[in-house]
Amino acid sequence: MSKTTTKYAISDIHGAHQTFQAALEIMNLTKEDELYLLGDYIDRGPDSKGVIDTIWQLQADGYQVHCLKGNHEEMVADQYYDPYSKYSYKDPQLMASFGVYGLREIPRNYIDWMRALPHYIEVDDYILVHAGLNGLIDDPLRDTDSMLWIRDSRSTLNHQWLDGRIVVHGHTPIARYGIQHYLQHLDQVPDLNIDNGCVFGRRSDQLGSLCVLDLTNRDVVFVKCLD
Repeated sequence: MSKTTTKYAISDIHGAHQTFQAALEIMNLTKEDELYLLGDYIDRGPDSKGVIDTIWQLQADGYQVHCLKGNHEEMVADQYYDPYSKYSYKDPQLMASFGVYGLREIPRNYIDWMRALPHYIEVDDYILVHAGLNGLIDDPLRDTDSMLWIRDSRSTLNHQWLDGRIVVHGHTPIARYGIQHYLQHLDQVPDLNIDNGCVFGRRSDQLGSLCVLDLTNRDVVFVKCLD
């Protein structure tokens, strides 16, 4: 990858802390670069706490790291604060990474951070979001539920509303060749899913990597899961 000032995007780290650290080394991230993380830092992988701690340390050290909310952060924060939450998902690896047995034992500053994360960021010609946008309504940026949960945003794209912008998201694991194919055809369909199912490598030899998208140069690098 180029070592000039660059903007990057990564999604769905899912507790794969060692892989995230390897991706940071490959990017050779500088304080002039910008890194956008599209949610789902936690669950499934072995070290959710480590992922968040590394993000916080980068930010404290002056790196331009911008974070969005994923559906897993939404579920955890909602269950933490609402005893009648509609969610019932709890991941044992999340608890283990904090050395606790119950969700409410997780230090509150982590939960508050998850809860306060924004749903989308606009940068240059991109709209960055966790899961995608609902193009069936007049203003897709009002539908925050779809931003966390939608599965097939490509089928609802509103090209007129996008006006040349490109939606970049994760949430639904997709094979490497799919990411590469869609990257080459953004002029036709301005929607790019960069979730390569980092923690799902056993399901397919086309899954199991963290996808690093170079937004500046429209290129991708795949970092094989190390966790």
